[in-house]
Amino acid sequence: MGEPGTSVRQSVPAELSSFIGRERELSRTAALLATARLVTLAGPAGIGKTRLAVRTVRTLGRSRGTDVVWADMVGVSRGGGAALERELVRRLDGREGLLVLDGCEQLGPEAGPLVSALLVRLPRLRILATSQRAVGQAGEALLAVPPLAVPPQAAPDAVPDAAPSSALPSEDSEASVAEVAGYEAVRLYEERARGADPSFELTEHNAGAVAALCRALDGIPGALELAAGRAHRHTPAEALRLLTADPLEFLSGGAGRAGGADALRTCSLAPPDERLLWDRLSVFAGSFDRDAVVEVCGFAPLGPRRAAEALERITPALLEDAGHPGRHRLPLSVRALAARRLALAPDGGGATVARRHRERCRATAERAARLWRSGAQREARALAVAELPELRAAMDPLAPAGPGGALEIAVSLWFLWSPCGLVTEGRRHLERALALHPAPRPARALWLAAWLVAGSGEAESADPLLVEAWTAAVQEGEDACVAYLAHLRGLVALWRDRPWEAAAEFREALELLPAEPEFGPGPEALRAALTMALAHTDPASVPVEDGPPDGPVDLWARSWTGYAHALVQRREGRPALARAELLRALEIQLLLGDGLGQALSAELLAELEADAGCYEESARLLGAVAGTRPASACLPRAERVLRARMDPEAFRTAFAQGARTPLRALLPEL
Repeated sequence: MGEPGTSVRQSVPAELSSFIGRERELSRTAALLATARLVTLAGPAGIGKTRLAVRTVRTLGRSRGTDVVWADMVGVSRGGGAALERELVRRLDGREGLLVLDGCEQLGPEAGPLVSALLVRLPRLRILATSQRAVGQAGEALLAVPPLAVPPQAAPDAVPDAAPSSALPSEDSEASVAEVAGYEAVRLYEERARGADPSFELTEHNAGAVAALCRALDGIPGALELAAGRAHRHTPAEALRLLTADPLEFLSGGAGRAGGADALRTCSLAPPDERLLWDRLSVFAGSFDRDAVVEVCGFAPLGPRRAAEALERITPALLEDAGHPGRHRLPLSVRALAARRLALAPDGGGATVARRHRERCRATAERAARLWRSGAQREARALAVAELPELRAAMDPLAPAGPGGALEIAVSLWFLWSPCGLVTEGRRHLERALALHPAPRPARALWLAAWLVAGSGEAESADPLLVEAWTAAVQEGEDACVAYLAHLRGLVALWRDRPWEAAAEFREALELLPAEPEFGPGPEALRAALTMALAHTDPASVPVEDGPPDGPVDLWARSWTGYAHALVQRREGRPALARAELLRALEIQLLLGDGLGQALSAELLAELEADAGCYEESARLLGAVAGTRPASACLPRAERVLRARMDPEAFRTAFAQGARTPLRALLPEL
């Protein structure tokens, strides 16, 4: 037997549950053990490191007859490394095989010296370690254990339009069993839920909630098992609501890993610098990179250099942000616990870290807006999307910066709300902050709110905002805002098929707009709007591009100009040229996520298809964009034509097919 507190045994722990996924990691671990003496499976609590180690050694035992000794570190107290070393050397001296050190983070700084000594004193042995951090020895092969695959959020062609104040995914009400059942996290949840409640089934009714719950729990097997173990008490939708309301309360207790106890152990085992960094990292609603951590968390007593060093040490216990190399996020349970600790600790710097986080978000929003104005619109959108969880948190009007601070960021992100398709979310942010803002309310925010309300198809509801915005803009001397209000009136007139009125408003907007406005659309966008109106009222005056423009290119404005040129080409009997213009416009609109642009371009493309007698293709295009056109806009001309020429049932069938199909799938040329 070993020293008190140690657990060294010849037998491998039994597999308590089936092994979902991990085939790739299993193969990589076995391959690394063939060439390296020290392999470390690293990852946060509950990610499945121990389970992967068990499966690995069982596989090696069957295929190679490997002699395995298992040492569990969970029962080893701090300072117990020397005793464990003596026990292992006594039992393994002269043997050849594999030693598994499970839970090395339990030893803290002692883990490295222990492993180093064992590698020297037991030269015929290889070591497989599991840990929330790298052991830190020369020749160590580190394998990060990823979470299980989770279903992606809905809206494949747009940024997820999620709730502004929550880092948790919302329920996908329209997710189907077929769409989510194949993901590893869903398979694990379903299997464990059926163990807790034999009547549980994954159905069309609960598939969306299960998918959202799997995302909210980060695909961490331990957390999923804990949640699924309560399937007899809570439906997936109820579990998601409880988890959102209080993650620690929901995750506490139970036999699963990655709950409150594991979160506490993750933080408590760390040295002081790392514990302080864990707490400060909780201010991030989503993922972060090194620069963000240094900027937000690197202040006394944890300066920038020490913050960066601590981040490097704890990175194996973080979750990688898929698709964004170098970015990580806290597991949900750890973030919830760290946030509580930060709020309660008098010297943790909670107010300071929140202020620095908000200031970074404000600077990020301004930087994205500058990128958009400079013509780097892809980069602007990518930056805003990558930082969107943080920006959402910073736009909370109940935060210390108040509604004024929330509106400042929301206005900087005007391009994300309309040109990039997040109209509903942008409107939500603005309306919530404006409701709490004392009078007088800022003209810029009122203009943007009116634009988004009108863009949601509620032009009449925008009228009071337009009046208040105009009064505020005149009082504040906001010439750009007065110009944008004229531009908005023109857009509403255009949607209502009053192009002459729209053209007059657009001309006024161009006259009033400063050459280099501090916010909002640039002159190119307003000229594109005028071009659209002229395409209806005076096609001969529509300007023709005679070569690449000088300076930065406003892609969004170019897409609308292309739409206007397509209108002219169609009216002049050149359908092939009109189609080419529309496809170029749609390529940009799909890239940026411009839902309104996609709707109007696809409707004009549907007119071309109807003109050519391709009625079903035309109806499918109309169906694909039916949910994104302004409700106040006139009925599409193509729809009037199709209803007159098609059998009603055939029209409904084709329209419904389009509604179930992403627009890009109907455009093979793109």
